[in-house]
Amino acid sequence: MNSKDRDMFANINRKPGLQIWTINKMRMAPVPTKTFGNFFEGDCYIILNISKNKGVGESIDIHYWIGKSSSQDEQGSAALYVTQLDEYLGGSPVQYREVQGFESPKFRSYFKTGLIYKKGGLASGFNHVDTNVYNIVRLLHVKGRKHVSAAEVEVSWNSFNNGDVFILDLGKTIIQWDGPECNRREKLKAVLLAQDIRDRERGGRADVVVVEGAREKDTPELVQMMADVLGKRPSQLKKAVSDDKHDQEQNNSVRLYHVYDSTGNVVIQEVAVQPLTQDLLRSADCYILDNCGSNVMVWKGKKASKDERREAMKRALDYIKTKNYQSSTSVEVMSEGGESAMFKHLFKNWREKGQITGLGNTHTVGKIAKVEQVKFDVMELHAHPDMAAKHHLVDDGSGEVKVWRIENLELAEVQSNMHGQFYGGDCYLVLYTYRVSNREQYILYMWQGRHATRDEITACAYQAVTVDNMYNGAPVQVRVVMGKEPRHFLAIFKGKLIIFEGGTGRAGAVSPNTTASLFQVRGTSELNTKAIEVPARASCLNSNDVFLLRTPQKCYLWYGKGCSGDERMMATEMSDRLFRQYKEVVMEGQEPAEFWIALGGKAPYASDKRLEREDPLHSPRLFECSNQTGRFRITEVYDFDQSDLDEEDVMLLDTWEEIFLWVGKFANETETKESWNSAREYLKMHPAGRDPDAPIIFVKQGNEPLTFTGWFNAWDPFKWSELNAGSLNKGVDATDFGGYSAPGGPASTFPMYRTHGGMMSPKATTPTSPFRGTYSPAGSSGMSVDSKLLINVPASELPEGVDPSQREDYLSDEDFENLLGVSRSEFLGMPQWRQIELKKKAGLF
Repeated sequence: MNSKDRDMFANINRKPGLQIWTINKMRMAPVPTKTFGNFFEGDCYIILNISKNKGVGESIDIHYWIGKSSSQDEQGSAALYVTQLDEYLGGSPVQYREVQGFESPKFRSYFKTGLIYKKGGLASGFNHVDTNVYNIVRLLHVKGRKHVSAAEVEVSWNSFNNGDVFILDLGKTIIQWDGPECNRREKLKAVLLAQDIRDRERGGRADVVVVEGAREKDTPELVQMMADVLGKRPSQLKKAVSDDKHDQEQNNSVRLYHVYDSTGNVVIQEVAVQPLTQDLLRSADCYILDNCGSNVMVWKGKKASKDERREAMKRALDYIKTKNYQSSTSVEVMSEGGESAMFKHLFKNWREKGQITGLGNTHTVGKIAKVEQVKFDVMELHAHPDMAAKHHLVDDGSGEVKVWRIENLELAEVQSNMHGQFYGGDCYLVLYTYRVSNREQYILYMWQGRHATRDEITACAYQAVTVDNMYNGAPVQVRVVMGKEPRHFLAIFKGKLIIFEGGTGRAGAVSPNTTASLFQVRGTSELNTKAIEVPARASCLNSNDVFLLRTPQKCYLWYGKGCSGDERMMATEMSDRLFRQYKEVVMEGQEPAEFWIALGGKAPYASDKRLEREDPLHSPRLFECSNQTGRFRITEVYDFDQSDLDEEDVMLLDTWEEIFLWVGKFANETETKESWNSAREYLKMHPAGRDPDAPIIFVKQGNEPLTFTGWFNAWDPFKWSELNAGSLNKGVDATDFGGYSAPGGPASTFPMYRTHGGMMSPKATTPTSPFRGTYSPAGSSGMSVDSKLLINVPASELPEGVDPSQREDYLSDEDFENLLGVSRSEFLGMPQWRQIELKKKAGLF
């Protein structure tokens, strides 16, 4: 690195924030803040982002952006400067290669209002700073829902299509044309982009107006203004084009390759396929990780040679060519100790150097992690939501508990003296009620026994709908698979949770006759203790835990060498609840012969000290879920906050130990119904070999628990209270839609959807929006609705006044019997799950 470059890097701001340079005559030239987000297609850019982590420390990311018309020399200079900048910053940054039109979600997240691609570049004499210039005529093609981009296209009707938004920029007037097939979110994002152009390039002195492509007759003056520039509008425009790019042919798994020199030749040798483990990475080497062909990551060991580290990006590009991947394939380069969150999530177990062991473990069969005892103050949890989220506790479990067992596919309440006893042959619903700020909150756990029948599991889900409706949809729903109980579930039973492998808790049921039964006790306090029945065999013992062995003669309390005093105390209390007979304490290594006889003889069992380790904590990740292309797709949201929760989508928050599904009130009906399957698919397909039975927590907008909100900075519980379909007609601040103040320009406020002389707003389509109108249920007024307007009709298209969840109420008695096959009175006498089944078959659900 020469002295000029060193002096240039010395001026870099090390505070959190974004800095951008362009390549000018093969040198780095700073880009003014007010033009951030504008990229000339003929240039290359270097982007440095320094951000504070949600925990401690900071993360540094360096991106170099390649315009589609940039020269090879400029691209080479950008890559060289990125390498030098990485070295100057100590080798800790993660490097990303970004290609125009194929930018990573992380890169796009820096530019909240979107990216603008401009024709030309520095070499062609274009000026990057064009503030307060009004003699402009350009057409921008806007694409994308979460992160939009706008590219300059030919100023002609030939550039238009029915599915996208186009911005005709005439200097003092900015016309946004919304394609007839655009959705609400695309229109809102495009408005923010148009407003951003007004604020940053025109100093706020321009009018932003909107033309709805489906209702051009409502804005004749604006349509004429467009025709004066674009010419006569053709009768038919192009069909909508999908935003989704076709995926390249991809490998079916994550693969790790070792890269090294052999007699002057670079050798790339496959090391392993998913699931990967951290111990595969050796500090003296460099590796390439191929993430199913979607992106390529390079890991540089600290002890790798200087040449190997410098050649990392080049080798990644060579690898892409060798594999015949698209040239736009994403590339990340990172050093040992500075791995990205995505990289770490591709490994089954990842532990940071010097990481402190705490709460956050995931129990698996045969592996019992140590959990420290923590005393919680309920007020402390509510004062510090981040602590509640980290420890997966909304409170200390002192709220009200109701338990039901599924019996004959119906709900049967369990007496309070039997709370905490769960049988593997049953399914249960557990409703937990607690108060926050004098408001009742609810969590509904659906516990599924390992040996329950398919009908019982289905009925459990149906009955959860019944209980959810009883509380107006307020409960947070949590699916719990036997043996994978989340921490708060343990806390509400105060250290007295007992799980029997089989059998049933139903009255009159006869338990199978066994000569001995063995229970493994886990936990150090009332907040995290449970006893699980395991096969009564010596091989099921574990040196790190306490076991209870019951025989016809006595009960043995077995203490493994690795168990703590707290674990022994909780096990003693559990044994008093389980067995009333005499208990004999047995220390590991001092067992009497009768003990081994009851277990069928001695056998090897788990005693490795490594079993004391707990699974490491992972940083949380947020994804936007979509099935618009006919298959489940997720897009990651980087550096997320509350404004990234899209009301029209299902969002998936992965905290590693738990999966949250957040459903916006305007979410697509199909996405909402399929969200459970989507979450299971996410776990099943995760390259790190995740536990498919990890708890999945269903959260509805407006009813978020602390364990969810604690993962977000500065959660505002009133953010959406005023944001509804009606308020859109009045105009809303941009921040309600994830907007922001344009750097260097006036504060961005949401421009109202207006025509050239009036107000207009896109109609909000939602399956859960309140219906007001003249229709009322046929059962109460005698009035009915034509069945064709109710069957298989999206909720947003139902007649006003019809409750989408009770469509059958608006049928005439004749249509009711013809469609459902039973009379109205017979239907009302049926269990809820059966009603739902009939409604589904009739197309009324």
